[in-house]
Amino acid sequence: MADAIRKGMLVTISLVMADMTGRTLEETPPEGMVYLHGEGDIFPRLEKALEGHFAGEGFTIHLEPEEAFGEYDADAIRCIPVENFAHPERLEVGELVDEVPGEAPDGRSWRVTDMADGMAVLEANHPLAGVGLQFAVKVLDVHEPSEAELESMEDDGSASLVPPFLRLADKIVSEDDDDDTPYEAADGESADPYSDGSSMAKLAKPPRIVR
Repeated sequence: MADAIRKGMLVTISLVMADMTGRTLEETPPEGMVYLHGEGDIFPRLEKALEGHFAGEGFTIHLEPEEAFGEYDADAIRCIPVENFAHPERLEVGELVDEVPGEAPDGRSWRVTDMADGMAVLEANHPLAGVGLQFAVKVLDVHEPSEAELESMEDDGSASLVPPFLRLADKIVSEDDDDDTPYEAADGESADPYSDGSSMAKLAKPPRIVR
């Protein structure tokens, strides 16, 4: 008998994420992506909608901004002199800082969105904050994880299975947070996380947190 999606099942889905105009923002490869159901590693409403489905079934779902990456907060923007940072030479557009100079840490990470004339613009909003999202989902496989699969997830964490664009905002910035080495392109130049042409390129690799 086929397995339905329930807590503890290893699920493979293919998925297309679009904005409310239908413009595709991101999609999984044809073979899909794998996640462990019930662990809270993907958007809660999407995970709830998947509950009870079988392999071969599909559906579409709309998530309001508060169900995805949150509402846009106009107060979550700062303009700070670059010289105020402890290591201004490390600061680059697209990176994250874990606190704003001169302010007490509040648990948020701030993305550097612009740098000019000695000033850095920081924003705590996720790049897709305030955006309603549509998902076209197809369930490809549902099964109980093997011991080997469970051991692998114990080593890496179940969230490691999930592509960055499907993770909650506070999980996106948790990777490599102790790595102070800048990304480098193959030719040795600093890699630009916005340069691959994808509208979601800024989420495609874990950002480096600058302290």
